[in-house]
Amino acid sequence: MIHVLAADPTLANFGQDPVWITIIKAVMLFVFLMLGVLFGVWFERKLISRMQNRYGPNRAGKFGLLQSVADGLKMGLKEDLFPNTVDKVLYLLAPIIMVVPAFLAFSIVPFGPMVNLFGVQTPLQLVDLPVAVLFMLAMGAVSVYGVVLAGWSSRSPYALLGGLRSAAQVVSYEIAMGLSFVAVFLFAGTLSTSEIVAAQEQTWYVFLLLPSFLIYVVCMFGEAARIPFDLPEGEGELVGGFQTEYSSSLKFALIMMGEYLHTFTASGIAVTLFLGGWRAPFPISLWEGANTGWWPVLWFFIKFVLTFSFIVWVRASLPRVRYDQLMSLGWKVLIPVNLAWILLVAGVRSVVINVDSRMISLAVTGIIVVGALAIWMRFDTVNQRRKEARKAQVEAEFEELSNEPTKGGFPVPPLDLPHYHGVQHKEIPSGTN
Repeated sequence: MIHVLAADPTLANFGQDPVWITIIKAVMLFVFLMLGVLFGVWFERKLISRMQNRYGPNRAGKFGLLQSVADGLKMGLKEDLFPNTVDKVLYLLAPIIMVVPAFLAFSIVPFGPMVNLFGVQTPLQLVDLPVAVLFMLAMGAVSVYGVVLAGWSSRSPYALLGGLRSAAQVVSYEIAMGLSFVAVFLFAGTLSTSEIVAAQEQTWYVFLLLPSFLIYVVCMFGEAARIPFDLPEGEGELVGGFQTEYSSSLKFALIMMGEYLHTFTASGIAVTLFLGGWRAPFPISLWEGANTGWWPVLWFFIKFVLTFSFIVWVRASLPRVRYDQLMSLGWKVLIPVNLAWILLVAGVRSVVINVDSRMISLAVTGIIVVGALAIWMRFDTVNQRRKEARKAQVEAEFEELSNEPTKGGFPVPPLDLPHYHGVQHKEIPSGTN
C-alpha cells in the first residue's frame, strides 16, 4: 500500500481544475519546453566545447546565449525549398508528426506536488492517467512515423535507409524500454506518474531497481536516437539520413526541435520513474518543507539538468556504433536480461508482498550486480585470450609470408627493375652522385 502525503497529488486531483487553470498550465509547459530547446542547444554546445577545450558559442549575446535564437531566426527566414521528386504533403507533414507527440508525451511528467496557483489548489502536472506511462510510450512510437515518412517522402535512397533504420531501431528499443518499466509497475502498483513519484517517498527506484534503470538508460539513447545510437542520421554512411533532403529551413528546425523534445521526455521520464521525481534528495529531504510548495520544482529541474548533462557527456565521449551491433544489443542482450530481471523481481515481490522488501530488494540487486560483473569479467577474459590467440596466428602468418615474397608478402613482391614497364635501367656506378 502506497503511503501518500497530504501534499502529494493522486488521480482524484486531476480533472477538477477550471478550464483557465488548465490553459495556464499548458502555456507554462509549452514555454518551458520552447525555452528548454533554445537553451538546451546552447548548453550542449557549450558543455561539449568545454570538454574539448574550446569556447563554443560566444558571439551572439552574453556568453553566446542568443546563438540559438539567431539560429532559429535564420532557419525560419530561409527560403523553403521542395525538391522536385518529393511527396509534398507527407514531406511537409513529417516534421509536424515528430514534434506534436513529443509535446504531448511531456504532459504526463509531474513537476511538483499540489500548489496554490492563482488561488486554486492544483497539481503541478498538466494531466495524469491510470496508464500515463503507456501513453508516453505510445507518443514515442507515434513520433517515429514522422521519421519514416520523412525518409519515404523524400524519394532519396539515403533518406529511405535512414527512415527504415529508425523504424527497426525504435521497435527494438521500445520493447526493451517497456520491459524496463515493468519492475517499477510491480513495486509502485500503478502506472500513474504522480503515484509512482509518491511511491518513492522513502527510497528512489534507482537504488531498488538498479538493473532496470541501467537498461532504461541504454534504451533512452536508442529511443531518442542520440549518439552512440544515432544511426538513422549517420553522416558517415547516409549523408544526413532521413533528413538528407530537408534544407536548413523551418522544416529542419522542426526536426531538430522534435529530437530535443524527445531527449527532454526521456530525461523527464528517467527522473520521474527512477530518481524520485520532484522529491528532494537526501539530506535536503530531512527539511520538513523540502517537498511542499514550489521548492520541488527546483529539485526536479536540478535532476533534469543533470540527466540531460549526462546525455551530452555520452555524446562527447563515445563513437557511433555499427548498425548490426546496435540491433544485436537490443534483441540479444537487453530484452533477455530484462525478462530474467522481471521474473526475479516478480518472484521476490510475490514472496515478500507483506514484508518490508527494501533490504531484500537491495540484497537481490547487489547479487545481480555482482553476478553480472563476474560474468562480464569472465567473458572479458575469454575475449582477451581469443584476441591474443588471433594476434599470434596473424603474426605467424605474416612472418611466413614475409619470408616468401613470391606468395604475396608485404608490401609487394620484388620487381624486376631492368624490365619494369618496359623501361631499361642502367646501373649507376658506386661513388657517383
